[in-house]
Amino acid sequence: LAPYRGWFPVISSLCCSNFVYFYTFNSLKALWVKGHHSTTGKDLVLGVVAGVVNVLLTTPLWVVNTRLKLQGAKFRNEDIVPTNYKGIIDAFHQIIRDEGVLALWNGTFPSLLLVFNPAIQFMFYEGFKRKLLKKQLQLTSLDAFVIGAIAKAVATTLTYPLQTVQSILRFGRHRLNPENRTLGSLRNVLYLLQQRVRRFGLMGLYKGLEAKLLQTVLTAALMFLVYEKLTAATFTVMGLKRSRRH
Repeated sequence: LAPYRGWFPVISSLCCSNFVYFYTFNSLKALWVKGHHSTTGKDLVLGVVAGVVNVLLTTPLWVVNTRLKLQGAKFRNEDIVPTNYKGIIDAFHQIIRDEGVLALWNGTFPSLLLVFNPAIQFMFYEGFKRKLLKKQLQLTSLDAFVIGAIAKAVATTLTYPLQTVQSILRFGRHRLNPENRTLGSLRNVLYLLQQRVRRFGLMGLYKGLEAKLLQTVLTAALMFLVYEKLTAATFTVMGLKRSRRH
């Protein structure tokens, strides 16, 4: 069961995060585009704004999720402080009690930089989608799956080094030597990147990329497939014709 450690917090975090992101993105798009042609630049800007809103609202969930997922894992590094959380609520309680409320926003700085991940993802997805809709009336299930996978693969590869730093900061139980102080998000992003390059070489920034791509690409592809089907079903129920320019 070790590979499924922390599955419930992951599902909870994903549901909240995707809801916030998709709702913000589509609400802003409806206000800004208003029936006109959407462009790649507009999609990128909307993606960044939606990403910032998402980060600020859901980072505490991802901090707890990361800690619960790594709880019980065996670390070779003695500087890592073990945790003992009984669940999501207990994790929130212990973090606030022992580290303060702001600890729930550990990793916010790299997370804000990582808003370009979903922004790039949406930019490529919407771009591919517009090109396909010029040739056909609607996206097929395979179309949505494939372009969703490609868009996420590009976004993940471009932003992976920051994702690694983000996970370290969210875990927050690693200490810097020789001062033996806990890592802070803003001042140590560059330090952590330098340490990985020094320790593993330039390719160390992409250590574990294969597993990350397998997980995120499949997740994003399925998410976009379901997203398109749900959106189409919603428009059908409402009796509206979906514009091809959407």
